[in-house]
Amino acid sequence: MRRITSPLTKAQIKNLKAGEEVLLSGAIYTARDQAHRRLCEAVVKGKKPPIELEGQIIYYCGPTQTPPGQIIGSCGPTTSARMDEFTPILLKAGIAGMIGKGRRSKEVVAAIKKYGAVYFLTYAGCAALLTQYVKEKTCVVYQDLGPEAIYKITVENFPLIVAIDAKGRDIYA
Repeated sequence: MRRITSPLTKAQIKNLKAGEEVLLSGAIYTARDQAHRRLCEAVVKGKKPPIELEGQIIYYCGPTQTPPGQIIGSCGPTTSARMDEFTPILLKAGIAGMIGKGRRSKEVVAAIKKYGAVYFLTYAGCAALLTQYVKEKTCVVYQDLGPEAIYKITVENFPLIVAIDAKGRDIYA
């Protein structure tokens, strides 16, 4: 099993292959529909996004309320296709990877290939289990969105599967 760190480099991405299992360590950002909409609006208007996008990984996740004594609430992936309309814009702006669940559109697969990015899957239905890989959590922007705000989370050995690699190979195809 390959170990990778974030932010992702082009060399790391280039060596990943669809179907490969990896363990990710480092900082990633959670974001769902409304946060994606706001990020894309900033990019399209030529404004500086409120988070660094270059080389970053976005995890399609809206963590639940953090229980007392815990770092994060349940943090499972949401359906990635809901972010498909925003993904090509964010890939062009520098996003290197995404984590979620489910298939992506043909347009997203083409954009992943065009920009040399990667799409990962993580375990669906295991939101409580995934909390054990999160070592830190900080809300960084869009606090008004509650669980859909953008959180910077630091993960250690977060389990992933490469669903679509930089060459456009798709495990769902």
